[in-house]
Amino acid sequence: MPPKKATAAQKGNSTAGDTSRIQRVTRSRTQSMPETMPQSTSSASSPPPEAPDPGSTLSYIFPLVANRIGIESEPIEPFEVATPVGDSVIAERVYKNYSVVIYSRHTLADLIELDMADFDVIIGMDWLTSCFANVDCGEKLVLFQFPGEPVIEWKGNAASPRGKFISYLKARKMVRKGCIYHLVRVHDTEAEVPALQSVPVVSEFPDIFPDDLPGLPPEREVDFSIDVLSGTQPISIPPYRMAPAELEELKEQLRDLLEKGFIRPSTSPWGAPVLFVPKKDGTWRMCIYSQVVNNITVKYRFPMPRLDDLLYKLSGAQLFSKIDLRSGYHELKVKEVDITKIAFRTRYGHFEFYVMSFILTNAPVAFMDLMKRVFKAYLDLFIIIFIYDILVYSRSETDHAEYLRIVLRTLQDRELYDKFSKCEFWLKSVAS
Repeated sequence: MPPKKATAAQKGNSTAGDTSRIQRVTRSRTQSMPETMPQSTSSASSPPPEAPDPGSTLSYIFPLVANRIGIESEPIEPFEVATPVGDSVIAERVYKNYSVVIYSRHTLADLIELDMADFDVIIGMDWLTSCFANVDCGEKLVLFQFPGEPVIEWKGNAASPRGKFISYLKARKMVRKGCIYHLVRVHDTEAEVPALQSVPVVSEFPDIFPDDLPGLPPEREVDFSIDVLSGTQPISIPPYRMAPAELEELKEQLRDLLEKGFIRPSTSPWGAPVLFVPKKDGTWRMCIYSQVVNNITVKYRFPMPRLDDLLYKLSGAQLFSKIDLRSGYHELKVKEVDITKIAFRTRYGHFEFYVMSFILTNAPVAFMDLMKRVFKAYLDLFIIIFIYDILVYSRSETDHAEYLRIVLRTLQDRELYDKFSKCEFWLKSVAS
């Protein structure tokens, strides 16, 4: 039987066999529209999100939701459901006597099966009428005035305040004028951060978790070298302009690096400008403009591990600890003959690094080589390493304590320092 269409007169009082109207509003729009009141009621079991909609003639449910909560449908005479954009769909089934709870007051609704992209259930005028409801869209308020019963008042969700936005062009203009911008990552500030003293095994090694690197690294198995292409002449580029805030940060970081012995004044014919890159913790990392050296550096061919191969080693493991080295690249010295090649120029002088900088093209490979030398005896037995990140894994608590103690003692012996705030210990699972 072909579906029936409602006449203009019928549309004001639609029943099965008529054309029902539905006002389709997306979830994102409900947050900024005062006339919508999402998730106002709940079902008797496993409640899906529901929205009362006085612009919808009948009430509807998404079929997958109906299947999930275990209610049965029955066929009805097919009819069209018209949408605001002029489309229409055919409705052919109804879920009778669906339980809708208004606080503790139980009511019943007949829900038409309808594919909906944005809502699980829409409660329309048929149910609002049966519940003697008055809707105040301005106040986002519904009053249920059942005969002989106290009035039930329900207040809708307040619209979330919208953020303040600026255009890309305006943002770029502000940055050029020296404004500071930040890429912010949201953290749960109420989550409890364990103290170092409370972590089993880790509490035995407080000296390898300093607030900052104590000074120049010791002599190691390898030093960082910079081999340049044959015939390359020294390159020197004048300093970049900096905003006042960046200049203050530059002075502070130069003072700190000089005190630690990481840099020294230079007369090198090489020289690159510096720039600042924001770190995840909100501080600034001073970086040499690496292209000056990287473009003429002979690239190492040390094999970096495949991430999927590393994760395969974790099969069957039950406990994990993640260890992150503090300023890892600064824990490796540069060969004396190559120090002049990573000189940098600033408004406050010409300097050169004693220690490796993370932005140099061979830095990850060199540090990976060092870490593999340090932990060679334990690789793929109970630790895997990716550059300066160490993952300890085990099948039992006893094994984990032993392995963790071995790793931390090795780091202590080699004077490799870690950042406690970025480490995680005794985890039951890890994300890839």
